[in-house]
Order: sequence, then structure tokens, then C-alpha cells
Amino acid sequence: MLVVSAHITQATNDKQEIVPALSKLCALPKALGTATHLLADTGYFSQTNVQACITSNIQPSLAAGRDQHHRSVFDRFAPDAPAPDTEDPVALMKHQLTTQSGRTLYALRKQTVEPVFGIIKHVMGLRQFSLRGADNVRGEWTLATLAWNVKRMNVLRPAL
Repeated sequence: MLVVSAHITQATNDKQEIVPALSKLCALPKALGTATHLLADTGYFSQTNVQACITSNIQPSLAAGRDQHHRSVFDRFAPDAPAPDTEDPVALMKHQLTTQSGRTLYALRKQTVEPVFGIIKHVMGLRQFSLRGADNVRGEWTLATLAWNVKRMNVLRPAL
């Protein structure tokens, strides 16, 4: 749950943010490892974003719509449907999200990304930016994510 890259935007639509995020991920030092999967909610879903992930050698898991909660026990433990006979990356990704492994992978989003935003907002008190202007907000957000990372690394450090 460490923030490795952060940026701000004035765009009202998240669909435009996958490509900049991918370029920042690809620019990170190799010592940090490489991203293999990208998990994102429905606001990021588009055919262009799925293709951008594949071009960057990252498996996309972008929710294409809202899933039904509290599925029946028969649905939860049913065998996976066979993969569609197509080369369409969107269809393949949608199918992958319906499999047991795909649902398990996508569920990680709830414990990796969402808590960070919640803690920054509720615990650290950053509910709105104090400064105005994109450059100032970028600096404030960078400080907030840096503070989060210091807080998180303190929790992760080995006990002496």
C-alpha cells in the first residue's frame, strides 16, 4: 500500500488517466519491479485503455460495469465459463473478470488502493486542498502521498 506514482488532473473523466499513469509506471526504476496487472474501477474502462495496458505488457482488469453483490452460492462456486473464441482484448478481459481467479485478483483493489485514499481523507484530514492552482495542488498532493508513505513505512519496519 505504498504510493509509487501520483499525479493530479483537472479532467473530469478518469478514462483519460490510464495512459499518463502507465507512462509514469514505465518510467519507474527497474529496481522497484514491474507492474504486471492494472486494477481499476468502471470509470477507467474504455477500449483504448484496455489496448494501452496490453501495449505496455500489463494485464488490464478494468471493471466494465457494476457487478451484482451477494451472488448465490451456486454462482460463486460454479466452474468458469469457457473463454470466448475471439481476439478482441475487451471481450477477453471481460471474460477474465468473470472467472474465479479474475474476481479474486480484482478484489485486491479493495485492500490495496481504496484504503490509501480513505486514510488520507479521513485519518490525515485531507478532504480538500488548501492551495489553489494546478502546480500548488500537485505539490500538496505530493506532500500528502509522501506523508502517507512515511507513515506506512514506519508500520512496515521490522521491530527492533
